[in-house]
Amino acid sequence: MTPTQIQPEYGATGRQGARKPGADTGGGMSTRTCAARLTLALLIGFASQFVSGCGENPETPAGSGTAPPGETFTFFDLGRDSRFSPKIRASLAERLGNDAIENRGILDLETNYRGFLQAHLPEMDRLNRRLNDLPGERVEHDMVKLMYRYARKKNAPFDYIELVFAEPSRKPILFRIRFKADDADTVEALKTKYGPPEVIGWEQENGQSLVWRKGPDVLVASRVPDRFGVPSHHINIYFIANLEEMLADEQRGREQKTGDRKAAGKTAF
Repeated sequence: MTPTQIQPEYGATGRQGARKPGADTGGGMSTRTCAARLTLALLIGFASQFVSGCGENPETPAGSGTAPPGETFTFFDLGRDSRFSPKIRASLAERLGNDAIENRGILDLETNYRGFLQAHLPEMDRLNRRLNDLPGERVEHDMVKLMYRYARKKNAPFDYIELVFAEPSRKPILFRIRFKADDADTVEALKTKYGPPEVIGWEQENGQSLVWRKGPDVLVASRVPDRFGVPSHHINIYFIANLEEMLADEQRGREQKTGDRKAAGKTAF
């Protein structure tokens, strides 16, 4: 599949129906303006959540979705250097509702559709293969995965949230956020904060992905149409340095186990 550059109208095409004449006129604030400001409050200004804490230099012009290596993406104050703890879990519960937790499992970085990373983000595909391609093994990883399905009850504009932390470092490695119609202008808030993204056009109508990079970290925001062409929105944040650290820790653990087995074999008789 060949990436196609298209106009970044992402976020505008996902709404159903046209705006009613006169909806934005009059002395009051429009519904859309209210929604946009709500999103900026939730995602940018609300306790520096989601797309804040990046330490951007105002004298440095925004590039095409890139930023200096010391910066990172954040979601509810959690960024590359955060450490998962019971206190953080309790704080997230106040903001996102009750969670489900998983402590070990498969870690698949793929997004949107099978083969997307290989076609458009090959460096991510290579990393995903390293995570999952041990011959003859079902590869599971020690990690903490928090899953939230009722965030809207806490007035957060998301349908599903998945936050994954590595073990034993407890650093974040993957955040997934899902929502249907972008009524809160979340994607526009990302553009406002991070500047022009890299644009990946899909062959499938209404499909598009926007990519931002901060140092080693990657944020992918996608408009994903269903079989009827109705879009939903997927946001993935990949903390690449922390994923590499987790892989290195796992390799050292395997080598240690191999050494222990050899030592046991030598002393068994």
